Amino acid sequence: MAHAQVRDVPRTTLTPLDGPQLLPLPATAGSLAPPRTPPDFRAVLRHRYCARLLMASVTGRLSLGMVPLALVLAAQADGHSLARASLLAALYGIAPALGLPLLGRLADRRGLPLPCAAGAGLVAVALGTLAVAGTTALPLAVVCAVLAGAGCPPLEGGLRSLWPAVLPDAAHVRTACTLDACAQEIVYVTGPALAIAVATVFSPAAALALAAAVTVAGAWSFATCPPAGAWRAAPRRRDQLGVLRPPAMRPLLGALVFLGATIGALDVAGIALAASQDASWLAGALPAAFSAAGLLGGVVFARLQPASAPRPRQLLLLGAVYAACWLPLLAPLPAVAVLALALLPGAVFVPLLTVASLKVTALAPPGTSTEAVGWMSGAIRLGLAGGTALAGPLGGHLALPLAAAAGCALLLYACSRAQPAPRLV
Repeated sequence: MAHAQVRDVPRTTLTPLDGPQLLPLPATAGSLAPPRTPPDFRAVLRHRYCARLLMASVTGRLSLGMVPLALVLAAQADGHSLARASLLAALYGIAPALGLPLLGRLADRRGLPLPCAAGAGLVAVALGTLAVAGTTALPLAVVCAVLAGAGCPPLEGGLRSLWPAVLPDAAHVRTACTLDACAQEIVYVTGPALAIAVATVFSPAAALALAAAVTVAGAWSFATCPPAGAWRAAPRRRDQLGVLRPPAMRPLLGALVFLGATIGALDVAGIALAASQDASWLAGALPAAFSAAGLLGGVVFARLQPASAPRPRQLLLLGAVYAACWLPLLAPLPAVAVLALALLPGAVFVPLLTVASLKVTALAPPGTSTEAVGWMSGAIRLGLAGGTALAGPLGGHLALPLAAAAGCALLLYACSRAQPAPRLV
């Protein structure tokens, strides 16, 4: 790939009925014509820089799965109650809902290296302080937890912005988005397991220090990759609402909050069911099975999706199917049956997240691609924290993820009915 300046060229158009839709991207020099069948994950990773960008992004985001549990373990080791320890984890989980859009906007205006470096530096200082000073002084621990969450580098948004620059056509970009959604499942399975292993063998402080190290390493590798240094967003119009200007964007982000709430509620439901059915293995097995089904669903979706852009009703259909998949879990079932039925919504989660992310980037006004994905990631994490907070008082009942999935589907319907906003130029 030449080291010429890469620009985030607007690639959306408006139709009276369907709103913005992805158009085929122009092929880069020397690239092949758009494929007639969907490319697989290997076809994406064969392109120059793609494997490095994905690996760096996943590495930098690994702390998102590590820190909440490491904070709980560190706080408990310092004598805090579980309620206070959970508060620290919740604050860390909510903070990216503010930090990611702001850092994403900075990336769209100044390029990717600056916000990646600034965010990683803030995370390193905050987590390093917690690792050294501990959580005994609760006000200091609260400040550090919030700063560590707010400083999460915009690696997901940056990666979504770079896919069109390093891939030859829109079909490859759509498969790359599915691949990234699958990688997020790995983050939230590997991160907690790694935090527990390090905290058990060494200490919770060591787990926090490792989380800081992987954030810095991932952000550095991502920011120093040539496409990240060359990329610049398209010019953007001055607008107070910015990403939130398109009417369909607001219900879509609300739907993603509810989508995240299903996952947060499921984690607590696993703990509650494990206690009520005297099956301690279910607490870890339930979210793990959900994630494994998500990986499998993502692989199948990448192979079966059409080579053309997703149809307007596909997102609404996936949302309805996702909600319906939670219904069987309301029945009084043994632990093994609950585990098996959790595979159903899990298999739909990654395809739903993939099409939702494509819709977010399609709706985003020119020059706001990284910020738009920051809003998307923040919405999901806000839902995760909210689902976890609500599931505890409700006893971890699986009616909560069902209700959240239904709310997601209803807001996706509202998104489909929203009139498209005039295109900003």
